[in-house]
Amino acid sequence: MRLKGKVAIITGAGSGIGEATAKVLAAQGAKVVAAGRRISSVQRVADEIHAAGGEALAVSTDVGDEAQIAAMVRQAIEAFGRIDVLHNNAAITDPAIMSADGAITAMDAAVWDRVLSVNLRGPMLCCKHVIPQMLTQGGGSIIMTGSGKGLQGDLGQPAYGASKAGLINLTQNIATQYGKQGVRANILIVGLVATEILLKSIPAPARAMMESHHLTPYLGEPRHIADVVAFLASDESAFVTGHCLHVDGGFGAHTASVADLRRLMAAPH
Repeated sequence: MRLKGKVAIITGAGSGIGEATAKVLAAQGAKVVAAGRRISSVQRVADEIHAAGGEALAVSTDVGDEAQIAAMVRQAIEAFGRIDVLHNNAAITDPAIMSADGAITAMDAAVWDRVLSVNLRGPMLCCKHVIPQMLTQGGGSIIMTGSGKGLQGDLGQPAYGASKAGLINLTQNIATQYGKQGVRANILIVGLVATEILLKSIPAPARAMMESHHLTPYLGEPRHIADVVAFLASDESAFVTGHCLHVDGGFGAHTASVADLRRLMAAPH
């Protein structure tokens, strides 16, 4: 119960990492505001938290809309009286948009704008509306869900990568601007996580290829990320701020040729 007495907002809480985080934080004593675009999804998560003995409030929120973000923050304060943790986890997952996020020379500006609106502008606006409440309380912890794509080039998803790269700098600016007033900000550099959406969309050969590039013998699961969020939400991480914490199974810790070298060394000579 290391989070007992704390109130946490989790965006994108209707599935995947957000759902796992909401349940883990609630299990450790936090009162959770589960926010997401589809009220049916976040209400299900809130109901499951209640059934397990925790406290949760489901709020319909599109982080691309500042008015909805402000309303989410008001509802959190009205329900629980404070905000100690903000997990900026919501991001674009719409397959149509993700598939259109391809070659720069063919980029639709509307796709670029939508991705950055949700993935970067949205977290900034959540911070804008949450930080004043944290300052009145003497502090709080902000955790961003980042991505290895924000640190590397790729053959696709440049808008997604640019948004996650911007999120790193946003995290550092928040940590710098509000650290002396007790607000911490950190970002998780997340690797491939086997969410339900991913498992439905990634072909088996592609999954095997990604597994070969991990230093762990398995891909990540939402619970792996949620447990690290819980640490950063807790007072155990009181001296950690402005940090990029890799939670990627070692994917970004080695040279690009490691998987190929393994295969080469294992081949008969």
